[in-house]
Amino acid sequence: MTIANFITMGRVLLVPLIVWALLSNQPVLAFYVFVVAGLSDAVDGTVARALNQQSEFGTILDPIADKLMLVSVFIVLAYLGHIPLWLAILVVSRDLIIVLGVMLAFLLEKEFTIKPLWVSKVNTAVQIVLAALVLGILGFEYPLPTLQTSLEYITGVLTAASAVAYIVQGLALFANGVANQNGEI
Repeated sequence: MTIANFITMGRVLLVPLIVWALLSNQPVLAFYVFVVAGLSDAVDGTVARALNQQSEFGTILDPIADKLMLVSVFIVLAYLGHIPLWLAILVVSRDLIIVLGVMLAFLLEKEFTIKPLWVSKVNTAVQIVLAALVLGILGFEYPLPTLQTSLEYITGVLTAASAVAYIVQGLALFANGVANQNGEI
């Protein structure tokens, strides 16, 4: 296991702490742990490239860690009433669609390479910003309703756009046997 993979595993292990902090009404702790987890996402990729330790395991583990953290935070924030339920459902549904599509492609022995689309990268970044903003608002009791609402709608649009883009790629993979010209999904 590489250093970068250990960092990514650390991010996975921080998820229960973030959830516990939110459910225990400790939003400042949740905010700081979320920020550390978010920063580890940048660090693990940088370390992997700098030390030439990019691995297939890391390529799979990193997006799983991201999604586990974001989906968990979005579910808990919606449960506690701090973000709209429709947004949490959209975020979770998009990720379920992707996971089910990958599983189906694997079961049908379709060849593809997992590589995030640009809209997905932007979507993940905006989801992280929204989650950090809401956690910060809760932790430091400084409401920014216009900014939060705006980010919620932007996140919703990007999440839906990302879902549609992956569905289109998935349909192309199943219809034609290829995800795109590069064999990526």
